[in-house]
Amino acid sequence: MRGFYIGRFQPYHNGHHHMVEEIAGQVDELVLGIGSAGDSHSPRNPFTAGERVMMVTKSVAEFDIPTYVVPIEDLDRNSVWVSHVQSMSPAFDVAFSNNPLVIQLFKEAGVEVRQSPMFRREVLEGTELRDRMIADKDWRSLVPDPVIDVIAEIGGVERIQHVSDTDSNEF
Repeated sequence: MRGFYIGRFQPYHNGHHHMVEEIAGQVDELVLGIGSAGDSHSPRNPFTAGERVMMVTKSVAEFDIPTYVVPIEDLDRNSVWVSHVQSMSPAFDVAFSNNPLVIQLFKEAGVEVRQSPMFRREVLEGTELRDRMIADKDWRSLVPDPVIDVIAEIGGVERIQHVSDTDSNEF
């Protein structure tokens, strides 16, 4: 059985990694969708799809399961989103998500959806990690080691700090 899990992974963190580990125990193969693949270089989406593919691919290599990482660009029409995802991805039997909209869309399309408990959600959230990067606080303890390496390679912390700056004179 092949499972599907989508996230923006901005960046891929230990909460995602825990979810992937849970999913890997339930399926034979895994498709990981890089959501919002066309977005980058902004405070909310600082990393490119290719950079996120590197983060995810290197991080999930420790799991003994065939994994396919596919970029999925946004489609601003929810009623056809699942067919868009299916057209961009290898076929899958079950989708995994905790996002209420994603769950609803997959269910309406007749796709089985499974949820997994959130892991340390109070701190393992992309917004928290990005805020920590901007403020030069600890974020490294919240991501797998390969993600630290990718972010260092691409100058990711400097990038998010720069794209978060403003030229406003407001105090």
